[in-house]
Amino acid sequence: MESSIRDKYEVVIGLEVHAQMLTKSKAYSNDINEYGSQPNSNVSVITLGHPGTLPKMNKKTIEYAIKLGLACGCNIAEEQYFARKNYFYPDLPKGYQITQDKTPICTGGVIHIKLENGEEKEIGLTRIHMEEDAGKSIHDVDVFDTLVDLNRAGVPLLEVVSEPDIRSSQEAYTYLTEVRKLVRYLEICDGNMEEGSLRCDANISVRIKGNPEFGTKIEVKNMNSIRNVQRAIEFEIVRQITALENGETLYQETRSYDALKNTTMSMRSKEAANDYRYFPEPDLQPLIVDEVQINTIRKEMPALPRDLHIKYTSTLGLSEYDAGILTDQKGTALFYEEVIALTSNYKAAANWIIGDVKSYLNEFGVDIEDFPLPALRIAELIALIDEGKVSPSVASQKIFPVMMKHAEKTPLLIAEELNLIQDSNEDAILGFIHEVIRLNPTETERYRAGEKQLIGFFMGQLMKVSKGKADPKAANALMRQTLEH
Repeated sequence: MESSIRDKYEVVIGLEVHAQMLTKSKAYSNDINEYGSQPNSNVSVITLGHPGTLPKMNKKTIEYAIKLGLACGCNIAEEQYFARKNYFYPDLPKGYQITQDKTPICTGGVIHIKLENGEEKEIGLTRIHMEEDAGKSIHDVDVFDTLVDLNRAGVPLLEVVSEPDIRSSQEAYTYLTEVRKLVRYLEICDGNMEEGSLRCDANISVRIKGNPEFGTKIEVKNMNSIRNVQRAIEFEIVRQITALENGETLYQETRSYDALKNTTMSMRSKEAANDYRYFPEPDLQPLIVDEVQINTIRKEMPALPRDLHIKYTSTLGLSEYDAGILTDQKGTALFYEEVIALTSNYKAAANWIIGDVKSYLNEFGVDIEDFPLPALRIAELIALIDEGKVSPSVASQKIFPVMMKHAEKTPLLIAEELNLIQDSNEDAILGFIHEVIRLNPTETERYRAGEKQLIGFFMGQLMKVSKGKADPKAANALMRQTLEH
């Protein structure tokens, strides 16, 4: 699409994120909440909606909802009522979904995102409410029939509904990334979109720039990765603008996204809210959340990624890039926190984790929780370098690999066993320098003729001759003095 046409329009996007909660049992029964079980094995008469069965509230879902609400700065409702949302699908055995309609547990709040220009933007939240998931219809196993797995039916969900504050597919990508990071930090959802534990529906419309009225809202479903959410939105933006430019009328509808073809297709005209026939759930008592409960949960809240990012950039002086890498996953941030509790060289700690530690994790395909070295060993290695006993390159190339095989040994012990302790004695270093000059007469003449950039070559040769044991700081000045006399 030509940029001149695209630039005439403004995109308006709101996202609805469904996060499956990491509870041991389902929302209103004691059926196991577990991904990957044999189909239809985690079910009971309550899940199946048998007559005479009654739901019972899972207290953990309330705690998780409050956690997310506090993390987003939401208002927590004191008194709440549950509702029945009535619609028929074969994977919803009761014929209705227990949800929150008029009284969501959380209202207001924001998700902070970083724009591509480095500025921060607040995406407002309309509400966060608790509900239960439906089962799963499987269309690609049997040629003739749709199969139904009810293991997911009744699994507790938090639905996070944003305000229509998102203005591009990139902003949507960043927002969804932040939501996933947040639920993982809080340990209330694993955020695995490919397993369906985090799902997203996108409401998209376009309007001529400057027009205060929203365009026709179209909902897109069935996106199984954050990247596919971005691709689906981008496709829908172009489709809607093209339709309007051709004089067509857009109608409110629900569309499905096909990732292989990168297209959306109409599923059904959008249902109005009253079609769901919401009415109060008669089998669950009203939920009362008091300040004591909220404050108890607030005291147990972990450090959040945005707070850590601000701490690392503002207090510790790290770059935006370093802070972003360190806070991307909770395990990485926690490990970094352990290291900097043992050393004040915050930049070196960041470099080791982003560099050598990450490389090890990637090479062996493990998470940082399975990293074999304790934070103490990394702090000891940093101290060894800061004290001038070994160079950074020797630490990385020779000591660190041995540490990975012998976690019980200190870096100092390994350095001593391998005879790697740097020599800062001037007489010893001068001996190495004279040897380098003797072995490289041509380069020595060139340096003395004015090619001062050759100092890097001489320092490299010095490290080779000294087998990495010459202290670079002491050696650099001595090398220059010797060459220039």
